[in-house]
This record gives sequence, C-alpha cells and structure tokens, in this order.
Amino acid sequence: MIETNRPAAAPADDEPDLLRDQFRQLLRYRRLIGAGIGVGLLGGVYLGISTADTYVATADVVLRAPTDDPFNPSLAPDKAINIGSERQVALSSSIANEAAKKLGVSAKDFAALRAGLQVTNPPQTMVLRFTYTADSPKEAAKRANAMTEAYLLKRQESLDATRDKMVKGYKEQRDPVAKQLDELSKEIARMPAGAGRDAASSSKTDLQSEVGGYNGKITKLEALDMTPGRVTSAATAPTGHDGPGILMSLALGAAVGLALGLLAAWVRLVFDPAPRSEGDVARSLRAPVLGYLPRDRTGGGPLLAAGEADPRLAEEYRSVAFRLAYDSRFADRRRLLVVAPRGSSETAAAVAVNLAASFAETGKDVLLIEADLRTPVLASQLPTDAGGRPRWSQTTGGGSGGGRHADSEWPDGRQLVVDAGESGTFDLIPGDRARNVPRALTSARATRLISEADSPNATVVVLAPPVLSYADALALVDRVDGVLVVCDPRAVHRTDLSRIRELISGAGGTVLGAVLHAPLPGEKRGRGKGKDAPAAARPAPPGASGPATPQPLTYERAEPEQHIPGDGTDTVALRTVRTGRR
Repeated sequence: MIETNRPAAAPADDEPDLLRDQFRQLLRYRRLIGAGIGVGLLGGVYLGISTADTYVATADVVLRAPTDDPFNPSLAPDKAINIGSERQVALSSSIANEAAKKLGVSAKDFAALRAGLQVTNPPQTMVLRFTYTADSPKEAAKRANAMTEAYLLKRQESLDATRDKMVKGYKEQRDPVAKQLDELSKEIARMPAGAGRDAASSSKTDLQSEVGGYNGKITKLEALDMTPGRVTSAATAPTGHDGPGILMSLALGAAVGLALGLLAAWVRLVFDPAPRSEGDVARSLRAPVLGYLPRDRTGGGPLLAAGEADPRLAEEYRSVAFRLAYDSRFADRRRLLVVAPRGSSETAAAVAVNLAASFAETGKDVLLIEADLRTPVLASQLPTDAGGRPRWSQTTGGGSGGGRHADSEWPDGRQLVVDAGESGTFDLIPGDRARNVPRALTSARATRLISEADSPNATVVVLAPPVLSYADALALVDRVDGVLVVCDPRAVHRTDLSRIRELISGAGGTVLGAVLHAPLPGEKRGRGKGKDAPAAARPAPPGASGPATPQPLTYERAEPEQHIPGDGTDTVALRTVRTGRR
C-alpha cells in the first residue's frame, strides 16, 4: 500500500512557485494593500496640487581662477578653487543680501528669498548651477539671474581685495629697502675710490636686486586676470510649471501606495500567528492536508452532503476518504478519530458523518461513534432508524432491543441506522450526556465498542470534542491511533497545531492529516466559541425512529451557580503527557 502519512518535508526550492505562494499569501490582506494605495493616491493628489503653481529657473556659472596666462595647460583650476566652499558661499546670506538690494526685497521677505534658491555642482565640473523656485516664471528667472550676478560680483570683490592686500604688503616691504638704496647711492657718490667704495657698491647691487624682486611680484599681481567666472546659461522664464502633473502624480502615488501596502501586508504576514498556507498546517502537524472543504457549503446545509445540488462538497469528502484508505496506518487499524482544535465541533461532526458515508459507499461496514458526551447532536441531525445492538452489548446485561435505562451510562446499547441515500447506510452510536465523561470514555464497554474495527471489512469513525478544550479525545487516542484534525486555518494558531501534534503523539496516537474549511456563517476570525459558537441540539427522545427533524444547534453551558460536580462538564486530566523529542 502507499503510505501517505509521512512527515511534511520541505519542498525543493522552486523560485517561481515560492514567489507565487508568497504573493497569494500577501493578497489575504487586501484591506492593508487597499489602504496603502489610498494613502498613496492622497499623497499624489497633494503633490500634483502643491506643484501646480511652482516654476523653476536655472542659471549656470563657470568659475575660473586668477591667472596671468589663461592658455597655460599646466594650470589646474580645480587645484586653485575649492568648489565645495564656493557652493557654500553662493548660498550664504551675504549673496542673498546683495541680490535683495538689487531686487528690492524687504527684510520681511528675505527668508523666503533665500529659501527659494538651490545651488548644485555637476560632477567633474567647475560649474555652479543656480536653481530658483518661485510662484511665477518671470519671478523665478529674475531672481535666479540676480543671485548669479550677486555671486559673481561678490567673488570679484573678494579676489580684488585679496590682490590689493598682497600688493600693499609687497610695497610695504619694498619701500624701506628702496629708501636704504637711495641713501647708499648718495653715500657712494661722496666716497673716494678704493676698497670702501667697492664694498658699498656691492651692497648697493644687493639692495637693487631685492627692490627689483618686490617690483616684479607687484607687477605680476597687477597683471593677473581677476575675472571670477562667466555665465554660460542665463536663466529664462520656464514655459511650464514644476512637478509631474496631476496624472503623473496620481500614478506615482498609486505605485508608492502599492509598495507601502505590500510592505504593511508583509509585516502583518510575518507576525500573523495563523497558518499562512496549507504547507504551514502540514509542517505544524507533520501530516498532509487531505482536503479543503468548499466555502459556500460549509456549515450551511445538512450534515450529510450526499444528494446536494452542488456535488463539490460530497466529492471533496470522497477524496479525503480515498486518501485515508490508501494510508497504511489507517488501513491496518481502520479506526479514525475526528476532532477539532477548539471551539465549535460542527464542521468536525459533518466531516465524521460524511467520511462514514463515503466508507459505506465503498462497501465497508461502518460504525460512527459519537464520543462527544458533552454536546451530543448527531441523533437529532441525521435521518436515523432503530437498528440492532452492537456486538459488545449482546453479552452484557441491560435491557433488550435498543431501549435505554435511566440508570445506565454511555454506551447504553442504543444503535441507530443512518440512511445516507445513494451512499448506503451506516450504524450510529449516538452520544448521551454522562455524569462522568472520562469514566464513560475509558470504560471497558467503550473499548469493546471501538474494537468493532477488528472485524473484517469494518471501519469505525469516532467523533470527539475539541482536543484543546477537553481531554476527552486523548482518552481515545491509544484505542483509535489514526486522528484527523478538522480546522479553519484562519481561526487556529500554528502553536495550537503543534500542541495538538505533541499531545496526540504523547498519548500514543498518530495524526493522519488535516481537513481545512472556511469560517462558519456568522463566525469571526479567531473566534470559534462563546457567542459565535454554534450549540448542540438536544438528543431525540427515547425510542424515536425514522428520520429526525433537524434542530438548530444550541450548545448548553451551565452557569457558575448551577454547576454540579461530576455532571460531565468537568475537564479531567486523564494522563500526564511527557513532552520531548518525538
């Protein structure tokens, strides 16, 4: 036989499949994505409106260093000019003050004048680009040109002041030497020829050389070309407003909003404790997902799906039963326990009933045991008829036929036959409220009842309460072995599924797989109990035969002041499960 119950292994890395799976998971949070797109569109509208009345004018200035030979290739302007410092000077208040005087801008508008200017330097160039933003095209061009002229004027003044200061310094050093040279010349004219005159003449030559050096430096400074730079591109009035326009702004806003929405959805996905996909469920339970019940038929109709107008649900149950039949662990024992994680057991009951009908359709002798002794519902929800007793009751006392006794405990020997239509019939052991649920589930009579699966061609399906709400299911695990978990992936946490696997493994059982379903009508995500949980109908009266009239599910819960110890609503720990490596 083919064994389908293997631990879920990590699939081979397939980039396209992984991307498609992640994208489908992100689409679960459509509201977050929609909110992100809405915020982006609002931002696009604001951008389009705010830039509709702004205009930008640009002027370019090429800087040059003072030189006496502009055609000398050895001169490196970038070595003589610090372009970063010049950019800061262009943005300084002194330049803005000079431009304000020329434009006639008042002191109140001085800050706004400076705020509209931007100065940039294109890479690997000696160009300063003056960009001015204003409310009108003419004003933008006018102010950009005024800023450019103010900067060049200030730079010219700064260079001239530097040259004048250096010339003045050289003159101050030359004048004393020139005066000393004049006095020495007069003294030499009065001296007779001889050694003294020759020494004085030598000193005169040295002084003349020093004075000549100062004069050469002064001449060189005065001959420098002090042009600070030139305007290569004057600012002109722009023909259109700045900004991408309303349509482009909306497109950009939608793109940015979509990115923000996807980012928010991804963050929500990372911190979502619920299983993000069927693979997450399989990894948490270490068992395959055997089926996913269609949304529109879950919890909305009768328990038996056979004969429905839409055959999808019945076919899904047949598919699950087929996969279970080819699982060697189930085929060896043919005992299946159907449970839900917590909350309502309505869908788990429907799965147990329809799996029993699917097994009966294949010719199996199927016995469905309702081990939910706290909220029994199947007898009142299924078309039943009185049937024979189960084999264990034939050797025990306690009445005849299928009758009940007020002092008897479950199982009390009552067995019903369920008419599943075209699928055939199967036997039902209906549940009944018991005074001591743990004792009833672990009794010898319940054990003999479950052992019906040891007969040839027989299959036993057991329905138990939610495994995380009560310990009832754990009392049956070692008798049944195969466990089928029925859950809504959006209403259960991955930690809950891992805990279920640990509890079942610790109790000696095996999780054969999981059946997933959509939220029940009226249920909210993550809430499967309380006000949103459906309740169980009361069992049919004793001796009732024939199809029972379906009643609405109304779970009964004892009020605190009405609680009676031992009435079956207690949760009793049946054993201690030691966790560890499994």
